[in-house]
Amino acid sequence: MTRHHARPAPAGPGSWRLLTGLAVAVAGLLAIAGCSSSYGGSGGSSTAASSFSPVPSGFSGSPPSALSSLASSARASVSQAASSLSSAAASFEASVSAELARSRAAAEAALQSATGQGNAISDVTITGVPRATSGNLNAATVTIVNSSGSAASYAVRVEFLDTSGAVVDTTVVGTENLAAGATAAPIAFTKKSPDAALVPRVAQAQRY
Repeated sequence: MTRHHARPAPAGPGSWRLLTGLAVAVAGLLAIAGCSSSYGGSGGSSTAASSFSPVPSGFSGSPPSALSSLASSARASVSQAASSLSSAAASFEASVSAELARSRAAAEAALQSATGQGNAISDVTITGVPRATSGNLNAATVTIVNSSGSAASYAVRVEFLDTSGAVVDTTVVGTENLAAGATAAPIAFTKKSPDAALVPRVAQAQRY
């Protein structure tokens, strides 16, 4: 007895359409998976990812500016430095003025009777005080050496000159009852033209 095997029926048009639809769906899923891996991979890059450019209008607020922060810090430093200099100048002035107050009136009176540069110009020398010490004021140390054989008082007029040689300010310092051979070193200073380097000089020196 001969057996006959049933042959599969040929696929009709509807079956081919179904298979074609499945193939397109699978291809689409694979394409999506490929795109996802190109964005999510740690080492890879894609044309789409590299060409991404944010739109400024899509952000709110303003980013911090490094230059603005540096400028603000510089302004604060300058302001602090100016305040520090002002305080140093005031402190320097107060300490020097306290020493001069006792002898200044007598020194000014003595200079009224001085002739020319006075009788003690050779006993006096002058040296500048560093501006860092004086709070940026122009100041000078007036060194007086009593070259006479007995105690004496001294009056000294100091002038401060600008670079053209013009006298910007004048002040008087002095010392009383300086022993023979002894040295005194009062400070002369001016608050005028603090931003200019002035040159101090001894205009008069009187022993009395």
